[in-house]
Amino acid sequence: MDILGKLLFDLELSGFSNVTQNNYLYHVSQFAKYCKKPLQDTDIEDVRRFLHYMRRSKKLSAGTVNYYHTCIKFLFEVTLEKPWNDKKLPRLREHKPLPEILSREEIDVLLDAAINLKHKAILATVYGGGLRISEVVRLKVKDIDSKTMQIFIRESKGNKDRRTLLSEKNLMILREYWKNCGKPMDWLFPGEKPGAHMTVTAVRNFLKRVCKAAKITKPVTIHMLRHCFATHLLESGVNLFIIKILLGHSSISSTSRYLHLVNQNAFNIKSPLDLPIGDNDA
Repeated sequence: MDILGKLLFDLELSGFSNVTQNNYLYHVSQFAKYCKKPLQDTDIEDVRRFLHYMRRSKKLSAGTVNYYHTCIKFLFEVTLEKPWNDKKLPRLREHKPLPEILSREEIDVLLDAAINLKHKAILATVYGGGLRISEVVRLKVKDIDSKTMQIFIRESKGNKDRRTLLSEKNLMILREYWKNCGKPMDWLFPGEKPGAHMTVTAVRNFLKRVCKAAKITKPVTIHMLRHCFATHLLESGVNLFIIKILLGHSSISSTSRYLHLVNQNAFNIKSPLDLPIGDNDA
């Protein structure tokens, strides 16, 4: 068994999802191409040079470089059984700017601009349920439960299943799409290849066209619609812990980030400078 084959075996044994397995294999293969020698012959200095190259020469973000770090560390410690030194291979400190979001009015404009029923159904499902791009493309027809008004998401990030909201408007759009677009029986959003689901790249490409048609100049991504889902729910008074469950976050700290995106007027919050002074404060 070659090293990548052994790596795949170790990833499967560790219970990683198929998406994560493919991501690890891709990032490790990029490391192998850079080193131009067998993976079993690589050492810590090879990793240091590679990560430095990806950051300084390729100009990759700290988050992306850290993901390479995670994948190669697994390769070394589990598959190659080689020593790893966190002091010589520190993770980069990440600056995490607050994500930009669309207003509810802008969401309506975006959906109206999606003339293609399939595209509109995908965007409505992402925003209506707070899905990741990898989750929406892998939805199956049976995952849409109109009786409980829920969407079942299988083997998501962290190899976890969860349920999220199925909005009434989303259900109407999905039904219209299903009736008029071939009545798919397995994958909800089939791809061009027989038996395959729509690709992530195809979704990103059509989103650019829809944004152009909607004349939205903000840098819209599918993940931004997930941010919008969480922020708009928070503004409507939904408990933060409920939103955490719907998003599938492992930690409440990830969900708490949306508190910074909320329009404070939604909570009718006043600055203490504007609060009246009571008799007890005199």
